[in-house]
Amino acid sequence: MPPLVLESVEEGRAYVFVEVEHANSEVVGIHASRSANRFEVLEPVRQGVHRCFGAIAPGVAHGLKLRHDHGSNYMSVDFQDEIECLGIEASPSFVREPEGNGVAERFIRTLKENLLWVRTFDTKP
Repeated sequence: MPPLVLESVEEGRAYVFVEVEHANSEVVGIHASRSANRFEVLEPVRQGVHRCFGAIAPGVAHGLKLRHDHGSNYMSVDFQDEIECLGIEASPSFVREPEGNGVAERFIRTLKENLLWVRTFDTKP
């Protein structure tokens, strides 16, 4: 899914990426960065793998499926190679597919409504 864009007074734009457990909406990885490149997108994935599997190693997350959109960061060779190395199966969502990336979209909307639209930040949170 596209990152959440956060504007701070002093530091300018930051991008927030999240990884959310599809079954229970638990956030397993979150990362803010000045850049929205394919390497920054991998950080919350690594956080989630480490949190849920205890390590970052080849094949450690075998059997895990990662739902993502068709954004260029998620479809890049670097991103796809990294998740494959970890043992994760890519599961790209399609428009109007019943089980799209709605869980992550809902988390981002809640974050916006309860925090970002009601508060101004001097620096990245």
